[in-house]
Amino acid sequence: MKFLKVLYLLVGLAIIFAIVGCGAAAPAAPAEEKPAAEAPANAKKEYKDLTVCYPQLGAESDWRTANSASLKETAKELGVNLIFSDAQQKQENQISAMRACIQQGVDVIALPPVVEDGWDAVLTEAKDAGIPVIIVDRSVSADPSLYAAHIGSDMVLEGKKAGDEMNKLLPEGGKIVELSGTTGSGAAVGRAKGFRETLAKNIEILDSQTGNFTTAEGKPVMEAFLKKYAGEIDGAFIHNDNMAIGAVEAMKAAGLKPGDIKIVSVDGTRGGFQLMIDGWVQADVECNPLLGPQVLEMALKLANGEPVERETLTKETVYYPDQAAELLPSRQY
Repeated sequence: MKFLKVLYLLVGLAIIFAIVGCGAAAPAAPAEEKPAAEAPANAKKEYKDLTVCYPQLGAESDWRTANSASLKETAKELGVNLIFSDAQQKQENQISAMRACIQQGVDVIALPPVVEDGWDAVLTEAKDAGIPVIIVDRSVSADPSLYAAHIGSDMVLEGKKAGDEMNKLLPEGGKIVELSGTTGSGAAVGRAKGFRETLAKNIEILDSQTGNFTTAEGKPVMEAFLKKYAGEIDGAFIHNDNMAIGAVEAMKAAGLKPGDIKIVSVDGTRGGFQLMIDGWVQADVECNPLLGPQVLEMALKLANGEPVERETLTKETVYYPDQAAELLPSRQY
């Protein structure tokens, strides 16, 4: 009996020591699970993340074709998703394209407006949706607070340059006609305004009609001028090279020779350079269409909330016949 009590005591002590031994080392704490890496809340967009809407106004001229190509080629090089459309010279088509882009939630809209007026409503819609708008090439009359910036040419300055050139060509004065661009467009309004501001008092504008920036419409306008003012026209201010090409066709058909009517044109396209080489155009005021790099660089800044210049003007010059043959092979448009 006494033996059994001792035995039970030894077994109990053994069990106690075994329990204490098992609990001597605290169990290792489970490894903490690291939260999944999250993208920074304000991560900057890169070009490959950028979606830009470009509702092009049309394809009315060589200038416009070059402008479209510049945007498309630059977007492809940078990896930008460019939503491009052709409004065929109709404002309602541009507005519809903009509204579709707003619905898609694009990052930026770059608008080359066909005319100056009538943009307030759709620009307000874009602003309310948080989509910045860059006005490209031509200008708009809308409240400047509705768009982020303008990139393009100073159309009034182009007109002033053209006026200066006409003064040089007709120092004794004379009578001229004007082939204007699309009625109500920033280019037509600005060029006409600047031209009149610098044109000499002894030069009279006989008539001004729109050729809508196209060769097809420029030709009949000049035909009508030549019939109405036969023998009176000393010079012509033509708002773009495509209309100048049409005007020269009309002049050839009427039996005129290069230089019979002094022509100042605008754009500086390959077609305009050829007219200078052939003697028909005496001065061509440059308007650079290669805006793709500037537009997409600004679009990326705006998408990232960075500040941009409200007004960015392209550097442009005036070209003359004595330079044309040498420079033509290197012209990109």
